[in-house]
Amino acid sequence: MRFIFGIIVGCGLTVGAAYVTDAASGSPPEKPMVNWDVVAKHVGSVAALAREGWKKIAG
Repeated sequence: MRFIFGIIVGCGLTVGAAYVTDAASGSPPEKPMVNWDVVAKHVGSVAALAREGWKKIAG
């Protein structure tokens, strides 16, 4: 029962976060976050930032 509840809450949080991100992007929004190209760009930039941070830590 907890597992199913966790899945439902996780899906709700994901959809809610996408909605808040799209709503807070301003007027007019460049492209909504639900567009997979935009999501890929954001994930790619976060991954690049994480790689740079790891390089600084690891030396």
